[in-house]
Amino acid sequence: MTEHTLRFFGEELNQLKAEVARMGGLAEAQVADAVEAVSRRDVPLAQAVIERDVKLDALQRDIERKVMRLIALRQPVAHDLRRAVAAMKLTWSLERVGDLAKNIAKRTLVVSEAEPITPLTRSIERMGRLVEVRLKDALDAYTAGDLDHAMNVWANDEEVDEHYNSLFRELLTYMMSDPRMIGACAHLLFIGKNLERIGDHATLIAEMLHYELKGEVSGERPKWSGVDGGVSAAEG
Repeated sequence: MTEHTLRFFGEELNQLKAEVARMGGLAEAQVADAVEAVSRRDVPLAQAVIERDVKLDALQRDIERKVMRLIALRQPVAHDLRRAVAAMKLTWSLERVGDLAKNIAKRTLVVSEAEPITPLTRSIERMGRLVEVRLKDALDAYTAGDLDHAMNVWANDEEVDEHYNSLFRELLTYMMSDPRMIGACAHLLFIGKNLERIGDHATLIAEMLHYELKGEVSGERPKWSGVDGGVSAAEG
C-alpha cells in the first residue's frame, strides 16, 4: 500500500472504532433506562426502551456491512485485521445487550401491574447499577485501548454473580412464603438473569480488546454462563 492508502485505511479503522463506541453509548443508555424503569415502575420509560431497540439493530447491521467491505477491499492483516474483527464482534455483543435491556423493559410492563415488592426492587436496582458500571468501564477501556482497565473488568465478573445469587435466594424466600407472589417474582428473576448476562457481555468486550491488542484471547474466563447468538428463556 502507498503511504496515502495506508493513511486512509487507518482513518477508516478509526472511524469504525468511533461508530462502535457510539453504538456502545446507546447500549449503555438502554441498560440504564431499563434499570431505571424497573426500579421506578416507569411504564413510559420502559416503552421507550423497547421502541429504541431498533436503532441498535440498525447500527449493528450498518457497522457489520462496513467491516465486511473493509476486509474485502483492504485485505488487512495482523493488528489491522484484529481491529476489524474485534469491532464486528463487539457490535454483535452490543446488539445482544440491547435485546436484554429490551426484555427487562418488557417484563417491567408486567411487574408494574403487580403489588410493589420494594426490597426485591432495590436488590434489582443495586445489581443493575453494578452492571451499568461494568459495561461503561469495558466500553471506556475499548475506546481508550486501555488493556489494564479492560482486564480489571474481565477479572471481576464474580461480583455480578454474587448479586444474582443473593437475589435468587431472596426471590425463593418470597415465593415460598406467599405463592401469590410467584408470578411477579418469576419476572424479577428473569430480569436479574438478563442483568447477569449483560455483565457477561461486558466481560466479552474486555476480552475482545485483549484479542485486538495481543492477538489472542485471554486465559480461562473467571466465569462464563454462555454468551451466544441464541435466545435463552431469560431473554424471550
